[in-house]
Amino acid sequence: MTVLVAGAGPAGLMAAAELALAGVEVEVVDAAVRRRSHPRGFTLSARSLELLDRRGIVDRFLAEGPAVPYGMFLPGVFLDLSVMDTDHPYTLGIAQNRVEELLEEWLAELGVRVRWGQEVVDLAQDSDGIDVVVGGERRRFSYLVGCDGSRSVVRNRAGIAFPGVDASSYGLIADVEADYDALATGEVFVLPRPGYVRIVLDEPEPRSGPVELEYVRELLAARLGRAVELGKPLWLSRFSDAARQAERYVHGRVVLAGDAAHVHPPAGAVGVNVALADAVNLGWKLAATVSGRAPDGLLQTYHDERHPAGARVLSTTRAQSMLGREDLAPVRDLLTDLNGKRLAELVTGLDTRYDPRIPGDHPLLGRLAPNRPVVVDGRTTSVAELLRPARPVLLPDDGGMLVRPDGHVAWAADPATLSAALETWTGP
Repeated sequence: MTVLVAGAGPAGLMAAAELALAGVEVEVVDAAVRRRSHPRGFTLSARSLELLDRRGIVDRFLAEGPAVPYGMFLPGVFLDLSVMDTDHPYTLGIAQNRVEELLEEWLAELGVRVRWGQEVVDLAQDSDGIDVVVGGERRRFSYLVGCDGSRSVVRNRAGIAFPGVDASSYGLIADVEADYDALATGEVFVLPRPGYVRIVLDEPEPRSGPVELEYVRELLAARLGRAVELGKPLWLSRFSDAARQAERYVHGRVVLAGDAAHVHPPAGAVGVNVALADAVNLGWKLAATVSGRAPDGLLQTYHDERHPAGARVLSTTRAQSMLGREDLAPVRDLLTDLNGKRLAELVTGLDTRYDPRIPGDHPLLGRLAPNRPVVVDGRTTSVAELLRPARPVLLPDDGGMLVRPDGHVAWAADPATLSAALETWTGP
């Protein structure tokens, strides 16, 4: 049976592509009639670029924006990314809607097209499949992947709890026409569109309703001590430091990824990057499960690995939001001075390590495999190129590795544990 993916954002598109690469029949629907024209995020992290590189499509993204050798830890506080051990020691400046367009184009090349204006409204699952009311019809699928955002219908209809922490601080984002040089403050970021800037400001007290441009002018003037001319707004929005996470990422025939699984403050612009990491971890495991090739419990490892990773993002972004306070500037400066490389790996996700589930203390176990040259059948290639079909890769020579389809090392160097690793991740 077909897998249905609800939501055509980064998580949904990437998950569908991973399933299609594995030969699984997949459909993608989205309740919106078209993709939003204005982006919410503007960066791809080093880890995301590594993942895209392992599917052979990273060049499409690199052609779209500048490679910035620093990353934002907090407004006005930047980290040197050149110290990281990666093929992509930078942040790529690219609008989220363009990321989604490129992923959708790739997905179409794999034979899958998004059906816009098709909303999931109800579901009922049993041990053999899941019935979904979508686009006005009741249809049966093998699994339903909910990538339908923070107000996920899939999560709600499946009865998955969404506990978390309520907001304690508030802010607003304004993408407006303005002179960047006149706004020399850490709260302003350049947008990839001439003449526009992104302004991020704290709100002294919570407010509801739409953000008015005049209110932005007032807050900005109070911050800078002078009036600043602001022109046409592209997007005005509020945010808070509220954080929530689904209690379960896997619930029978329902799986959650992206914002449907976790919401967090916008600090560090990590949302799209965490969504891509969810999808790449999930895709090969769900494909193996649907095809009957998965060892027992493989799909559950998606929750076991990505739920802690998501929890870490929630705590990190909340900490970043707190450190943004003016009275904590000395602490913030000390952290970035003493732990620049560590923080760079943290905010980009390059320090992610999954439990390898086999004995061993090799430093690569559970981590993203380094993209090193390898010789296969007399031909020099690379780890990234070998992973493009989204299949496990075994390099069995001395010092070899077993690399999972998502690029993480499942086994390294110890012949005594190779059989256990193969059985754990690929089946007997």
